[in-house]
Amino acid sequence: MLKLFAAAGTCSLATAIALEEAGADYELVKLDFAAGEQRGAEFLALNPKGRVPALLTDQGLISENVALLAFIAQSFPAKNLAPTNLVQFAQMQAFNSYLSSTVHVNHAHNRRGYRWSDDAVVIEAMRLKVPQNMNECYAMIENTMFKSPWVMGEQFTVADGYLYTIDTWLPNDGVTLGDYPKLFSHFNRINERPAVKRALERHG
Repeated sequence: MLKLFAAAGTCSLATAIALEEAGADYELVKLDFAAGEQRGAEFLALNPKGRVPALLTDQGLISENVALLAFIAQSFPAKNLAPTNLVQFAQMQAFNSYLSSTVHVNHAHNRRGYRWSDDAVVIEAMRLKVPQNMNECYAMIENTMFKSPWVMGEQFTVADGYLYTIDTWLPNDGVTLGDYPKLFSHFNRINERPAVKRALERHG
């Protein structure tokens, strides 16, 4: 059985959504970040990064959402959670990589500026920049990357759950999702999916 290590309010929700959409049989292990469980010896022995999501398989551990989402989609091909065309698959991976390497990092400057500086003035400056950076990212997605009605067009993929996960962070980032009509409509459609409701109930 797959075992997903996750924490409420984190990007591991994207992996949980993918597993629910795939109909996967998995165990959810929720870590308490406030209590520092992600830095505990037991979890670090499994995942030295000390972060979630992390998925334990019968062949070893996989971490990082971009890798995890591709793994889930390819493990359950009948669910059609990723394009089979190689170029389209790469385009989906490019979208997910943008979420991971740019959008998520911009978001992290809101509360985790200490990762980049020990100077309180610098940390505050980074925090104040978050609304501008996140709005620029969402304008980019709305205007040039999102194909509608789903990220990749007519096919729902694991990228949709990943985008939805980051959408849930926007109220604290100074972004009004309603300013982006296509993405706002996408968020509302995702909210109604049974698999997403199950993931939210289990993951938190």
